[in-house]
Amino acid sequence: MALTPDDVVTKQFQHVRFKDGFDPDEVDDFLDEIVIEWRKALEENAELKAKLAAYESGEAPAAAPAPVAEVPAAAPVVEAPAASAAEVPTGSASATAGIIELAQRLHDEHVAEGETKRKQLIAEAEGEVARIRSEAEAKQREESARLERERNTLEARITELRNFERDYRTQLRGYIEGQLRDLDEKSASTDSTPVSAIGL
Repeated sequence: MALTPDDVVTKQFQHVRFKDGFDPDEVDDFLDEIVIEWRKALEENAELKAKLAAYESGEAPAAAPAPVAEVPAAAPVVEAPAASAAEVPTGSASATAGIIELAQRLHDEHVAEGETKRKQLIAEAEGEVARIRSEAEAKQREESARLERERNTLEARITELRNFERDYRTQLRGYIEGQLRDLDEKSASTDSTPVSAIGL
């Protein structure tokens, strides 16, 4: 089944969560650019096929130089073959062969240009992926270091609070025991004092 620009436009991809991936908007924009270029290439191809069919059927052989002159405007590289096609005798076979050669050359140039652009875009995308990945790894390292520092700070604070609790309990126990001793001493001294000394 042949792939068409509409297939590219309507293609749906599943969204991936919590994994590496590309921004869907950037992918859509890039695919839109591809579709535009693809449609241009298909239109040019259809025009060339129509011209070829017209020349093969023998319609308007005298008008051969005009359509050929339009094509070099889009691709100035092929001006020399266009001139030679105009100089070819009006024989149908010779004109058809010239047009086919010109169409093949234009096709090859478009294919080569598309391949070059594809490689360039892939290289740019891979560079962008590498940059995003390195930024994410650096951010992850920074976040891990920050969390480790916070954990160490919290552990030190917990140790400090435990020491404070232990010291406080020790002081509180000492204070309570001192108060109990004082009560015992007062109780003992009150028991040993005669009633006459109290003034009753």
